[in-house]
Amino acid sequence: MSDIVPPEVRPKPVVPAKPPNVGAASPSNPFPPQGPGVGGGGISAPPPSNIPVPIGSHGLGHGGSHSVVHSVGHGVGQVGGHVATHSGGHGHGGSHGTSGGSTLLGYIGIDTIIEQMRKKTMKTGFDFNIMVVGHSGLGKSTLLNTLFKSQVSRKSAGWGRDEKTSKTVEIKSVSHVIEEGGVKMKLTVVDTPGFGDQINNDNCWEPISKYINEQFEKFLKEEVNITRKRRIPDTRVHCCLYFISPTGHSLRQLDVEFMKSLCHAVNIIPVIAKADTMTIEERHEFKQRIRKELEMGGIEFYPQKEFDDDMEDKSDNDKIRETMPFAVVGSDKEYQVNGKRVLGRKTPWGIIEVENPNHCEFAQLRDFLIRSHLQDLKEVTHNIHYETYRAKRLNANGGLHPISSNDTQESNL
Repeated sequence: MSDIVPPEVRPKPVVPAKPPNVGAASPSNPFPPQGPGVGGGGISAPPPSNIPVPIGSHGLGHGGSHSVVHSVGHGVGQVGGHVATHSGGHGHGGSHGTSGGSTLLGYIGIDTIIEQMRKKTMKTGFDFNIMVVGHSGLGKSTLLNTLFKSQVSRKSAGWGRDEKTSKTVEIKSVSHVIEEGGVKMKLTVVDTPGFGDQINNDNCWEPISKYINEQFEKFLKEEVNITRKRRIPDTRVHCCLYFISPTGHSLRQLDVEFMKSLCHAVNIIPVIAKADTMTIEERHEFKQRIRKELEMGGIEFYPQKEFDDDMEDKSDNDKIRETMPFAVVGSDKEYQVNGKRVLGRKTPWGIIEVENPNHCEFAQLRDFLIRSHLQDLKEVTHNIHYETYRAKRLNANGGLHPISSNDTQESNL
């Protein structure tokens, strides 16, 4: 035991040879190496309480790295260690650390990345595509105009103000560029006139499903081209507002079949239209009944539980899921209430204020859809729904991009 250097003795700063008993505890080092990243080549890992972990290191790696501590002993946390420049060990790790730990010695500028992203987004703008589905007379166009405080709906654009009920479900879209605070957004509203208005509504959701898949296909074709556009136009549907009739009883079979068929292809947000036709008690019972029916039918609406990133997201989204479906009222007309101009609907017994949370849940829908989850809607569309479609299409064609008969000039990867 005479050859062991006591902990209180500081040896000369020389690189020691590899100790013969690496991996075992000793009187001077009662802490044997732990895990695969400790104990090779005479490198000791610093104890977490008194030696900071260097920036850029990945665990307690060793070998071929710029190390923080070069120990004379053969364990973790040897007191008689000294700062060394290079470790002589061999193994894995490859970390490049410094003896400065995680404390920055001066300003770097990492925090400016947010400002860089903001400037780039303000220059290029972004897209948001929203689809509205529901039978005629539920106030779809009015609600959209109320949401974006502008005339963005298809009818507001001058389409079909006096149009007759379509015999089949049609898909019509109109785009607008909205600018607020220097940020530009290209908003595309996709309407589905004729949905649910027929005597026989069997499979009336198929044109809608076809349209959603066609947008996925367009994006996929642009992605697999040899020469791709710098910015691929995004026409994929990011959100589908599904309007439920305020019957106060239960969902119609058409409601269930539509959401069940499309909930894995698009982010569905169910809303109860014209909620001012129900009392507070009727609205509460109706919402509970709808949530139960959706759960029994295995229908997933946005935000889906499986896509919660962390506990904070789960907590926030749980509150939203408990509120859905949102009971909303839409109006683009202003009235004077207590000296303020408010959006509302005038009735013989008073004015229903659209943005008053005591009257309806429009404000919650707006905050959820635009102010807190708009970017997440786009990310779920791209990372989940589009990737599911993409994998299915490529697997069905042996990993090759399909070329349609009228698209023979496109590149085939």
